[in-house]
Amino acid sequence: MRSQQSGFTMIEVLVTIGILVVGLLGLAALQTLTTVSELEAYQRSQAIVLVRDLADRMNGNKKQLNLYVGDNVGLSPASCATLNGAALDLCEWGNELNGASEKQAGTTNIGAMIGARGCVVMVDPQTFLVTVAWQGMSKAAIPKEACGQGAYGDDSQRRTVSTLVRVALLAAS
Repeated sequence: MRSQQSGFTMIEVLVTIGILVVGLLGLAALQTLTTVSELEAYQRSQAIVLVRDLADRMNGNKKQLNLYVGDNVGLSPASCATLNGAALDLCEWGNELNGASEKQAGTTNIGAMIGARGCVVMVDPQTFLVTVAWQGMSKAAIPKEACGQGAYGDDSQRRTVSTLVRVALLAAS
């Protein structure tokens, strides 16, 4: 007489463990990609806020618009105590780009994007292009703006956000 077999065989257990391991590795990879995507999204939102900040500052100081033009703003923190006008705006914006608004252990700036820098380009006398560039975590399409070009190694890791600032010239007719 044959006896009835009950329970799992060793092969069935090993196959089940193998399927679970593949599934768990997939979940771990998904978690890593999610973390990178979350950081990229956070940096992009910070850049948008900072681009709009300088655009608003420029709109509030239309007489000194030409003084805002420049590259690589925000590479190092600076004291803004003695400045005014466009120089004060650029200094404060540079400190924001440098992450000076949030510190770790009281000394290390952590409040902005990785390697953030700002650029303002005059397109014509009434139009200015404000750009924030930073280093992304993965490769993507190369931005068309020149801000930060070559500063992050491979340009496919450079990210940019830009806005145009247009100033109306009001004249009596």
